[in-house]
Amino acid sequence: MKQYEAMFILKPGLDKTSIDKILGQIQELVSKHKGAITETKEMGKNRLAYSIKKSREGIYYLIKFSIIPDAIDAIKKNLVLNESILRMMVVEI
Repeated sequence: MKQYEAMFILKPGLDKTSIDKILGQIQELVSKHKGAITETKEMGKNRLAYSIKKSREGIYYLIKFSIIPDAIDAIKKNLVLNESILRMMVVEI
């Protein structure tokens, strides 16, 4: 298993329940591929350098997890389809 970090920018208008639902989906995806989340950190709401999907702000989250490398593409595919996520990036650490 390798260690990864994922940075997410969520839509600024989301309430706590919606954010928890998205984080639950991420947890479920990682668990489905026999991985484990080691840390979830809310970075707060920040102004974006440019508009993304008509949003000028976003809620930033950093998630650290370990998973087999073959599962990363499947996780990225599933998360790109989520309209509440403005941008995401997954890197190996």
